[in-house]
Amino acid sequence: MPTPVRLPVPSLLLTLLFCLSVLLVPAPVQAQSLSTIGGGDGPVTVEAENGIEWLRDARQYIARGNARATQGEVTVLADRLIASYREAADGSTEIFQLEADGNVRIASPTETAYGDRAVYDLDSQRMRLTGQDLRLVSAEDTVTARERIDYFQQEKMAVAVGDAVARRGDRTIRADTLTARFAEGKDGKQQLTRVDADGNVVITTPNEIARSRQAVYTVARETAVLTGDVKITQGQNQLNGQRAEVNLRTGVSRLLAGQGGDGRVKGIFVPQEGSSLPGRRTQ
Repeated sequence: MPTPVRLPVPSLLLTLLFCLSVLLVPAPVQAQSLSTIGGGDGPVTVEAENGIEWLRDARQYIARGNARATQGEVTVLADRLIASYREAADGSTEIFQLEADGNVRIASPTETAYGDRAVYDLDSQRMRLTGQDLRLVSAEDTVTARERIDYFQQEKMAVAVGDAVARRGDRTIRADTLTARFAEGKDGKQQLTRVDADGNVVITTPNEIARSRQAVYTVARETAVLTGDVKITQGQNQLNGQRAEVNLRTGVSRLLAGQGGDGRVKGIFVPQEGSSLPGRRTQ
């Protein structure tokens, strides 16, 4: 029996498909469920209503029908789970691609990912989640995208593409593309440190709406720096410029002089009824 493939598991999106590596047993499997040891991460159980089969010519193991792969507190559910393998130079067997197809749900105690299809390529260490109602949900945050969510293991980076939206409570960041960057915290777990928003950026808080071409959100400070055609709307008031800083925690925004154009900033203020400004008379 070849040695099971063991992967570093820094995040939910990788743990998801790692569970499938136990399908690499080089023998026909006819049982309705399969339980084995996946190395140091503990036992893995794969179950399927319509059985688990080995396709020798295609070099695949496939679990069909309400398939479920569980390892510890992480569970992958899909209509079909597929492990594709190849022969290594030393004659052993190795996985090069893992797939979850149809009604995909990947759950851990802290996060749940939803989509129609998830594919993890072991050579590039990249995972792609696609489909309808594409989202990643945690206790505080929800990330959605219309086209795809990619995870890059080596770069410790996730990218949501196509009308991507990150929501936390009553605050949202929307853009054509959202890129999330992670770093290892003191507890050894991956933590979100920064989000880059690119294209048609819209940041919404209870008090204002900020628009720009690009933005960088720093998680620890809860501040976003916006650049390019910045417009901040507060009620009927509007601030225009090339660069701004929005504090999502305090709700305070600062419009900064940018390098584009003449570097000037512009504000349009509409007085409330009964107030007075220079040049305006009140009754």
